[in-house]
Amino acid sequence: MVCAAVWFGDPTTPGGALPVCPTKLIFGVTCPGCGSLRAIYSLLHGDVPAALHYNAVGVLAMGLLLVAFGAYCLRLWTGRRVRSWQHLRYSGVVVLVVVLAWFAIRNIPIEPFWSLHV
Repeated sequence: MVCAAVWFGDPTTPGGALPVCPTKLIFGVTCPGCGSLRAIYSLLHGDVPAALHYNAVGVLAMGLLLVAFGAYCLRLWTGRRVRSWQHLRYSGVVVLVVVLAWFAIRNIPIEPFWSLHV
């Protein structure tokens, strides 16, 4: 349902039906999730380089979520415990550090970091 809304809403068109990121609208900074709708739209259309341009960490997170969902489905199917990345000892800390670093790096107003600003 959400993918259909993103497909038909076309977030790559300025002033479209889908809303702008509230953090960017109110505070004027690019949050870690900014560009995620455009990245999902690009992935739905098979354009991986554009998706990585819009939000590389978001694309990585979507991949990790798919792996976790696959491990969960495998556990339900086989009845055995399946370890995935989220069961690793420091996975929560690593995810937090990556998201905070992505937030900081995307908002540095000099090149080459400014090219990550969407």
